[in-house]
Amino acid sequence: MIGRGGLATAVFIRRCSHALRLAAASRDRRGHDEQCLKAQRDDQCDGGDAPRHGPPPDLMTILLDTSILIDTLTGTRRSAAALRQNIERGERMLIPAIVLYEWLRGPRRREELAAQEALFPNAASVPFGSQEAGRASALCKAVRRPRGREIDLAIAAHAIVRDAELWTLNTVDFRDIPGLRLLVAPA
Repeated sequence: MIGRGGLATAVFIRRCSHALRLAAASRDRRGHDEQCLKAQRDDQCDGGDAPRHGPPPDLMTILLDTSILIDTLTGTRRSAAALRQNIERGERMLIPAIVLYEWLRGPRRREELAAQEALFPNAASVPFGSQEAGRASALCKAVRRPRGREIDLAIAAHAIVRDAELWTLNTVDFRDIPGLRLLVAPA
């Protein structure tokens, strides 16, 4: 039997999974539309599959902070609607491996871990590589008080390297980081 929290999690996963499938289909279609537009310019398109909406809109890449995972997948799920809206718009959302580590080390219920895995599979987390390491070390030198903020600076480095916006509920922890763009979601 599924408890009340488990049922809410299951419904949330189903809605977000559906939105993810629609977003992926939309991205696939936009990719085809771009190819067809190029082929039309080069007189190579058969016209039968001509694009319907012109070039794709610019979508942003959003890097999720641990605070968003916690707020979306546990407790009151205040950020769940905003997450679903971003998924439905087709925004590309990434989870750094460091965020995954912070999430997994916390006290998580089985349903919360299942929701995270369904939406953001562990295997799809973005590794911390040499570019991120170099940027994070530069950020340590650039901010006033880097001690105790190494994980936040590494997360910020992920976002900067990928030209992504960082979605966090802890904006105070990130606002002094040069070159970082924060996503401010509606409350």
